[in-house]
Amino acid sequence: RVRPAGAAMGSLGRCLARSLPRGQPGLSPPGPRCYGSAPAALQERTLLVAKPDAVQRRLLGDIIQRFERRGFKLVAMKLLQAERRLVEQHYEQLRLKPFYPALVAYMTSGPVVAMVWEGYNVVRCTRAMVGDNSAVGTIRGDLSVHITRNVVHASDSVETAQREIGFWFQRDELVAWDSRDRDNIYG
Repeated sequence: RVRPAGAAMGSLGRCLARSLPRGQPGLSPPGPRCYGSAPAALQERTLLVAKPDAVQRRLLGDIIQRFERRGFKLVAMKLLQAERRLVEQHYEQLRLKPFYPALVAYMTSGPVVAMVWEGYNVVRCTRAMVGDNSAVGTIRGDLSVHITRNVVHASDSVETAQREIGFWFQRDELVAWDSRDRDNIYG
């Protein structure tokens, strides 16, 4: 029995299946489309932060390449040593968790790379691409070595993304540019 692609793989499977050629049985399950530069009315933005372990282990190229191959558009990126105040603001909702002090210490321990990616359904697809530490084929599953060193942070909703982008970037740091692949993807 052939199972539809993505049936057992969750959001990532559905995202991957949506990017495969049409017309083949089982390759078009319902779920998010994970293409890049949609028409302006369909655009979303999300924050992705490559954590100190990603920078130290020189994983940035692999992380960026996954988003470029998916067709998402990079609209902002910067390398910085995050200040404690920024990290505390970003992770405010985790303030009462027992791991919070270690998280803040870790996120301020070395340089990070903050990025804003744009595209259709980018928040949901990014969460699927990031995955967890055990899901093969995801960023964390393929690249992280421990739950406390999980390579990246990704916004978990459109609303959260808007708020988090505001923590890490000034409005004039977001670059508006036209992607030449829009017609190839959306017709």
